[in-house]
Amino acid sequence: MKILVVDDDAMAGEMTGAVLEDAGHAVVMAENGIEAMEKLNENPDVALVVSDMNMPMVSGIDLFRDLREQGLDIPFILLTGDDPGPLKAQEPRLDDCLTKDFTLDTSLIAAIDAVLARRG
Repeated sequence: MKILVVDDDAMAGEMTGAVLEDAGHAVVMAENGIEAMEKLNENPDVALVVSDMNMPMVSGIDLFRDLREQGLDIPFILLTGDDPGPLKAQEPRLDDCLTKDFTLDTSLIAAIDAVLARRG
């Protein structure tokens, strides 16, 4: 599956991408929400978005909302350094929101599997 990773921190983005590639996924990288929209237009086969929350210009939650406003119902997982609970409560349409921590290599893959199972 092709996954778009959006993160303004190149090292964090590459780490997320490596986790996904190790799980057998193809990865497209974007540094911000504006570039993410361009990458989605260039790669119509992207099946899921994994985005950092805190980015300049367009936050991860704003990117999610922009996609939904445009009618794009692509699965979306938000990564945050903060407690994910309030973000999930603030935006219940999110497919998932995970803490960006040392368990990401297992929690992200489990979240993707759960999201895909729910969306069937």
